[in-house]
Formats: sequence, C-alpha cells, structure tokens
Amino acid sequence: MSGEVLVWGASLAVVTAIVLPYVLSFRKRRHADRSRKEEAVRLGVDRPQAQFPFVDPMRCIGCGACVDACPEGDVLGIVGGTATVVNGLRCVGHGRCEIACPVGAIEVGLGDLKSRKDIPVLDEWQQTTVPGVFVAGELGGLALVKNAIAQARKVVDRVAQLAPATGGAGGGDVLDLVIVGAGPAGLTAAAAAREKGLSHVVLEQEGDLGGTIFHYPRRKLVLVQAVEVPILGRLREGEYAKEDLLGILQDLCRRGNLQVRFGERVQGLERHGEVFSVRSTSGVTLSRFVILAMGRRGTPRKLGAPGEELPKVMYQLADAESYEQQRILIVGGGDSAVEAALGLARQPGNQVTLSYRREKLVRIKQKNESRIAVLLANRRIEGAFNTDVEEIAPLSVRLKTPGGARELPNDYVFVFAGGEPPFELLRQMGIRFGGDASADKGGQGRDGH
Repeated sequence: MSGEVLVWGASLAVVTAIVLPYVLSFRKRRHADRSRKEEAVRLGVDRPQAQFPFVDPMRCIGCGACVDACPEGDVLGIVGGTATVVNGLRCVGHGRCEIACPVGAIEVGLGDLKSRKDIPVLDEWQQTTVPGVFVAGELGGLALVKNAIAQARKVVDRVAQLAPATGGAGGGDVLDLVIVGAGPAGLTAAAAAREKGLSHVVLEQEGDLGGTIFHYPRRKLVLVQAVEVPILGRLREGEYAKEDLLGILQDLCRRGNLQVRFGERVQGLERHGEVFSVRSTSGVTLSRFVILAMGRRGTPRKLGAPGEELPKVMYQLADAESYEQQRILIVGGGDSAVEAALGLARQPGNQVTLSYRREKLVRIKQKNESRIAVLLANRRIEGAFNTDVEEIAPLSVRLKTPGGARELPNDYVFVFAGGEPPFELLRQMGIRFGGDASADKGGQGRDGH
C-alpha cells in the first residue's frame, strides 16, 4: 500500500511541478491581457484603422497561438477565454495570426466599411463605383507591400478578362491601361500588363519611383514577405532595406521596359463611352481602364501653428546623418515620427524631443516601441506627451502642456502628422466612399465588397 502511495505522490509532485507553473503563468497572462484591453478601450485604440483580425468566438479555443504569432506584440490578447483585439491600430495585416490559429477561428480582412469615409467602395475585383476604374494598394485600406502586389495582379487579371469585350473602342491612340502611381502596386500592375500584352503608361507625380517607400528614412526596413512579382519572379526575403527595395523596383522597370512618366500629377478623369480621358499636368491620356495605385499619403498635414512656414520646419526625414549638434523637435506619435526620433537621437550632439498629443505611444510597431523605450528611459530622447505645438519661432518652439506653455530652444522641427489623402479628387471622379450619403445602402462586407 505504501508503494502505491509513493507512486501516486511522486506522480502528483511531477504533475504539480509541470502544471502549476503553467496555470499560474496562464492566469497572469490573461489578467495582463484584460488590463491591456481595458486600457486600449480607454485610449480608443481597440478599433480597426484598416486591416483587422476577425475572431469567431464560437470556434476560438483561447489557446493564445494567435497572440504569440503576431509580430506587432499587442494587437491580440485572450480575454474571457477568447482571443480579442486589444490594439487594433497596430494591425498591419501580416496575417500570421490567421495562419497560427489551429482551429481557423481568425480571418484578417477589412472592417465594416459602410461608414468608413476614407475607404472607396470596391467590388470583389477592386473595382470602384466608376466601372473600369480600379484600386490597388493602400488606397483600398490594406497595408503591406505583399497586399499591394497581390491586388495589382488581381486587377490586371480582371482587366485582361474584360479587355476583349471593349477592344478597339477608342482607336489607336487609346491605351489599355493608365496606372496612377509608381509604387509597388503601380509597377506590379504595369509589369503584369506587359506580360499580358496590355498597352499601358504609369503616371507618377514625384520625380522618382517608389511611392510612399521613396519618402522613408534611409535604410528603413520594409516588410515584404515572400511574394511573386511579374517579370522578376519571387522575392524571397521577409524584409528589404528601403534602398534595396527601390533597386528591385528600378530593375523591374528596366527589365520590363515599363512606361513610366514622372512629374505627372493626375488632376481628374472623365468617361466618354468606353474610353477614359485622364487629365494630368502634361495633358490628356486616353485609356480603356484606369488603376489608381497612388497610396494614401497625399500632401503632408499641417499643424496650423504660427511659424509653421519657417524653413526649419520639414515633413520628412531622408538622411538623419545630415543633422548633428542640433536641437530637434519631432511632432507625431506614429512609426514615422518614432523612427525619425530614433535616427536623429543616434547622431552626435543632437537633443531630440518627441511631442505627442496623447499620454503614450499607442500605434507603433513593437520593435519601434522597444527601441524608443530604451532611449526615453536613458534620456537620449525626451518624451513630451500630452502636448501640442502652440508656436514656432526661429530659435525656439512653444508647446502647450497640461501645466501651461513650455518653451524649448530649437533648430529644426520635423512634423509627422499624417497626410491629406487625395479623397476629394477621387470623389470628383465619381468614386463613392463607404461613408458617402450616396453610397450603396447595402454597404460592404468585411472583405471590402
């Protein structure tokens, strides 16, 4: 009898040694997730910005695999035994949570767009409410280069299906495709069009290709993931430095003999029967189909503060190494602002202050959060939270703080307050958005159609 007791006692000890720490860790983690969820709701960051992981609570088993798989850290958590979105603003559409879920309870897509005034109404082929005009890339709501490339290929496949039905509609001067924007989506669309024998031109308002990527800081890493690019083949690396990715896009243009016209700002389009007249700064281009791959960056959003017109105020940082021994204010709380602050703080003699209107940084990538936390802690960067820029002077900046006005000596101000997207231009083209009164009453589902 004593032998049995000994065996059962030993078994119980082993089970206790293994299971008890797991149970305690599990409970601690669930408590932390619940606290993070409550804080996210209070800060208003639990709601989606664009892409979003949708959890089916009837299928979710609360295993936490999705939480561990997310590279952004705190997008998801386990609350009440079910996976839930904690920080929706941080989701950039990796989709790794969807892959990791063992029961298929997660799908990454777009939120309910019926009231989204910043997302065009699109069908399952990325076609807008103007037949023949399509959207590819972040203008449609999904971030990441891989999504831009996939959407561009999908749209060109659809155009190739439709092209025979309208072939020859406009005569020899009419192109098959006008593509607006020379970023990854636009250039992929052009390469796919080249493979399918569709005549095309890419209109790019900047003086170089790359779209939003062109304006990234030097050596910034861009998440690409393994994707198949027409003409070039498969890109196998998960991330590329900005310069390397721009080199790939330049190689795509060269090898594909893509027709790109730089310095061409699109000003509108009109439809005449089966042909579009696309107006740009150089005149009118005729085309049977149009792909809008222009992104959402638009023109930089201004602060509206006195002194903002001073030459020391800038809206992008191309080369942090050009600034040394300077007193610098960074305005903004997104990844662009944080990455600029990190880059400038590493240069000799710089005094960097980060001004953000919220009480903490809530919508940045996990790796940026980890890096800036170290520099904030050792005072390499000063965090001026709950502040707004009140006035900019030649040698100083005045901030509005909860305790009153605060003046800082200053040499440069970098503003990362987002951009004014080209939504009004699209509305003038006849494209409807989810929040427009004239939009379809049925709205869209979460897949964006």
